[in-house]
Amino acid sequence: MKWHIGLQLGALMLALAAGGAVAADADKASKQKEVRKTTQASLQKFYKAKPELKGMVAKAPGYAVFTTYGLSFIIGGAGGKGLVHNNKSGKDVFMSMGQASVGLQIGAAESETLIIFKTSAAMSQFINKGWEYGGGGAAQAGAGGKSVGTAEGENVIADALYFTLTPNGLQAGIAVAGTKFWKDDDLN
Repeated sequence: MKWHIGLQLGALMLALAAGGAVAADADKASKQKEVRKTTQASLQKFYKAKPELKGMVAKAPGYAVFTTYGLSFIIGGAGGKGLVHNNKSGKDVFMSMGQASVGLQIGAAESETLIIFKTSAAMSQFINKGWEYGGGGAAQAGAGGKSVGTAEGENVIADALYFTLTPNGLQAGIAVAGTKFWKDDDLN
């Protein structure tokens, strides 16, 4: 009789554990869906601001899109989520991003970043190494989802084009910044 109760308790615990795993997978899928939705919305904003980007993205080995939120007053920080999409395989790698900066700067902003990789090797290195160092000056402003100013062009990432839109917020100043991109283990 005791072994029968033990068997039932074991089955109950196994069922609870399996239910938790199913819930975790559903939560992961929900978060992945949200990142993909945000990525597509960001791409549309970039294409509207600079239509030739659509062709560049289509021809590239892959691209990355990140949405970040940040604050700065002398010392600044930003963070966000995004993904790298491999155009050849169709595979997405979910990533996170963090940035720290110091300099003559002030602001609060939501920014969207598009990175178009020129080579598969650059995309692979970005996914696996993920560092980008940068510095410089910019003035960006936006409200209601419309960017008043944009910073765009090629940045420090080797073999990639780097574009930024600031649809909401205000950022101004000169700063030295370090940015880290890394695989999001919770979403991959």
